[in-house]
Amino acid sequence: MSKILVVDDEAQIRKFLRISLGASGHQVVEAETAAEGIRLAREPGIDLVILDLGLPDMDGQEAITAIREASPVPIIVLSVRSTEVDKVEALDRGADDYVVKPFGIGELMARLRAALRQQPQSGKGAPELLKIGGLQMDFARRVISRDAQEIRLSKREYDLLHFLAARPDHVVTHKEILTAVWGPAHTEDTVYLRVYVNQLRQKLEPDPTDPKLILTEPGVGYRLATQ
Repeated sequence: MSKILVVDDEAQIRKFLRISLGASGHQVVEAETAAEGIRLAREPGIDLVILDLGLPDMDGQEAITAIREASPVPIIVLSVRSTEVDKVEALDRGADDYVVKPFGIGELMARLRAALRQQPQSGKGAPELLKIGGLQMDFARRVISRDAQEIRLSKREYDLLHFLAARPDHVVTHKEILTAVWGPAHTEDTVYLRVYVNQLRQKLEPDPTDPKLILTEPGVGYRLATQ
């Protein structure tokens, strides 16, 4: 049983999720304001946050940032906002997934299960230590550094890098990456992949505008270059 925090100012949505999640064996904690949601998300025991963006006291995008600064807990945005701009901003701020209202409970549950996976098999087979130029990826200790300076990655960024490192110098398709890192429900969500690849490039590449480490194979996928 997982403890799920639902942050939404609509009582009907909270009731629907409380019943649906409870029927699947989850414990539900509720908040109707961003301030209350941020406070509860920081408490021990919360396994996942379902967050609306249209909150009365604070924009949900800002709430994502506040939660992410204090906790690595998975965040699924549940919002009527459907533009790519909103989705990309939420992912950039640290959300793990984005579901648009109105939504199907089956899809939401599939995305929730994917986000709750504690140890995805994203990097199975990756070397314990990989050095490329001044970049060192110590997967045994989960430490990524450049020139002895540690680089902080989110859990999703680390999982993506770990998966690519398991297949150095090999092209990995969008579908393979999305299935392994995000789960089978996300095989078409290439926007997520693009956002996280760009985030990794910002953190790992000396010049993110001219990447030499994570290379794009147009229309196919990505490749981690070791040469």
